[in-house]
Amino acid sequence: MKFFDRVPKIDFMAQRKTGLWVSSLLTIGVVLLLAFRGLNFGIDFTGGVLVEVSYPQTVELEDVRQRLAKAGYERNTVQFFGTSQDVLIRLPPAEETSSAKVSSNILEALGAAEQNIQLRRIDFVGPQVGEELTEKGALALIFAFIGIAAYIMFRFEWKFSVGAVAALIHDAMMTLGFLSVFWVEFDLTTLAAILALIGYSNNETVVIYDRVRENLIAQRRANIFEVVNLSINQTLLRSVITHLTTLLVLTALLLMGGSSVHSFAVALIFGVIVATYSSIYVSTGLAILLGISREDLLPPQDEAVDELP
Repeated sequence: MKFFDRVPKIDFMAQRKTGLWVSSLLTIGVVLLLAFRGLNFGIDFTGGVLVEVSYPQTVELEDVRQRLAKAGYERNTVQFFGTSQDVLIRLPPAEETSSAKVSSNILEALGAAEQNIQLRRIDFVGPQVGEELTEKGALALIFAFIGIAAYIMFRFEWKFSVGAVAALIHDAMMTLGFLSVFWVEFDLTTLAAILALIGYSNNETVVIYDRVRENLIAQRRANIFEVVNLSINQTLLRSVITHLTTLLVLTALLLMGGSSVHSFAVALIFGVIVATYSSIYVSTGLAILLGISREDLLPPQDEAVDELP
């Protein structure tokens, strides 16, 4: 365990300007990508059909997906619902307006007569519901950013708050860009991953900020770059352990969690990697650019004490 007592001496701040330029250019690229390509919204946001069927025995989900694809339902999401005999099927908006017609087509595609499959329920999610979820999801992200900014401004200083919020926006944008490039389905679980990423990234930033504040007061002869480098190096091994254990869990979800949590795991795996970078270069780099100093963190002097002879 003595290895973890050693503090590295990596000069992270030597590349702070390069890091900020790269992040700025990538963010602009992601904005353009989302404007022209967009996201692969799932049924939760676009609307569609939800069908719940029950099998008399355990069924393989891949077999269900293949049967639906052969029947013309290529874009389908299939997952177990409670047991390995109950299956929940999500399909894009159907041209047929009759629920009876949609249900009969799906049961025929699954071979309900031969396998004794029972239809439990069928629901239509309209585009209006999808628009409402999109609006509420965007509001959730905005309120999360506002709350985190207020918290860091109250706990540290407004320059730290700007850096932290910029890092969170950077992480969210980079993750959305990744999902757009690889056309990963964006559903409610993916939105949950983005919100979880914001909390995770903010935690990493606050840990570094705490150490920066302590060192700014304790290391009075060191300049701001030396203090920030020391703070990042002091928290580096802790961050590496945290990121590795988190990635192990997310990798397990990706490989064995099934399609229902696939987009959640993919978004968080990429987000954790980006958060490692942004907590070092974006949040602290921007705080330095704004001119954070030791005087910003010192408690105000008592005027009565200053007036004493």
